[in-house]
Amino acid sequence: MGYVNGAFGIQGWISLVADTESADSLLDYPVWWLGRNGVFRAYTVVDSHMQPKKLGAKLEGVNDRDAAFALKGSEIFIPRSSMPPAAEGEYYWADLIGLVVINQQDERLGVIEKLFETGANDVIVVKDEATERLVPFVGHVVLDVNLETRVMRVDWGLDY
Repeated sequence: MGYVNGAFGIQGWISLVADTESADSLLDYPVWWLGRNGVFRAYTVVDSHMQPKKLGAKLEGVNDRDAAFALKGSEIFIPRSSMPPAAEGEYYWADLIGLVVINQQDERLGVIEKLFETGANDVIVVKDEATERLVPFVGHVVLDVNLETRVMRVDWGLDY
């Protein structure tokens, strides 16, 4: 859902970047799981505010700058059970990671490793052994997403 990019002030506030559709939607969740390298801990959000390009948050138990700075680089997760179901034709990025990507010629482009936002559109990073492809996540390129079979069909060539 985002990551902690530093401390903010001297009273334990963190500065964070949200990887959500709208930055403040992360504030809809009262408990965040923060961590790195597979080790996570739950934190209750006590207070928060919007900054021009990122968010600030005060977490329960994080009471000074050193404690806040120690969280720098931590990823922020929200339990799936806390999130609403995705709307028809919409997907959580976490659901797309690991899908096999196949084009219209039934050629395997690889597996979705991650996604990122460019401002114009989201981009899917597809890896197949040593080859990495960047595929725009837009309607005329992504033809079908089947979460049950774990396959995404795209209009994209092997040589793009």
